[in-house]
Amino acid sequence: MLALVLVSLLVALCSLAVAVLALRRPDGSARVPAGDALPEDVQGLRQEVAALRAETSDALRHLAVVRYDAFGDMGGHLSWSLGLLDDGGNGVVLTSIHGRAEARTYAKSVADWRCDQQLSPEELEAIEHARPG
Repeated sequence: MLALVLVSLLVALCSLAVAVLALRRPDGSARVPAGDALPEDVQGLRQEVAALRAETSDALRHLAVVRYDAFGDMGGHLSWSLGLLDDGGNGVVLTSIHGRAEARTYAKSVADWRCDQQLSPEELEAIEHARPG
């Protein structure tokens, strides 16, 4: 029961982090309200698109989940690794190892598509699947 509560708390914290990063602007300026007029010329629209791309480049928008059996005597693919990364490959990989009596959850920082800590094959796979293109 405690493991379920901890996993739920971790998912909630990750959701909060994603929401905060999605709302943050690099230059600290306010967002343009939806009712404001957009440029009507092609160059103005291109500048608007470029600004939106720059604004979302640090959002954790690339994700992938890899499910697997961590132990040979267990079935159901209850263990998982989740990669949450931005355009530059910065973010986090979360892993939950499910056993018969407990589940353990780990978080490892990722920078430039690499991690300073040793990654499991499933964590590496989650990062590679999250990579765009």
